[in-house]
Amino acid sequence: MDIFVTAAPGATQGRLRFGAGDYVCALGRSGIVGIKREGDGGTPVGTFPLRELRYRADRLARPATGLPAFVTKPDDGWCDAPADPAYNRFVRLPHAASAETLWREDHLYDLLTVMGYNDDPVVPGAGSAIFFHLAKRKDGILQPTEGCVALELPDMLDVLARVGPETRMTIELA
Repeated sequence: MDIFVTAAPGATQGRLRFGAGDYVCALGRSGIVGIKREGDGGTPVGTFPLRELRYRADRLARPATGLPAFVTKPDDGWCDAPADPAYNRFVRLPHAASAETLWREDHLYDLLTVMGYNDDPVVPGAGSAIFFHLAKRKDGILQPTEGCVALELPDMLDVLARVGPETRMTIELA
């Protein structure tokens, strides 16, 4: 069973459908984009496998999921420097090039699913760190991501409990 994410052009919120579930999700600040570039804030169009789950064991118990699951550690990072050989890959911090910290003070990455975007093969500059993670709500609205897909915690736990390595996420314009 696959996950389907749709939104109107330019929208920073969309619908995530999975089986009988239908959830409001947050998208990148530039909405869904056909051509993704590093730092553009767009959520890429396409169909991507879910590679693995990383979670903050100091904040949450290991969630039920069929995905490989790993505990996030304070020195975990994700390289976002297009010229670095580790671009769009997991790294240990500090890293010589620019890298996003996965151990965050906010709760966005308490549950973080790595999506198979631009990883086989990696194309420098085509975008990195496209994750399926937790959303932040402010004034009743899910806040945009930097290009990821995000759900609130109860919805994420519901989806994670039903996914596995065969699950793919399709992202497209409505």
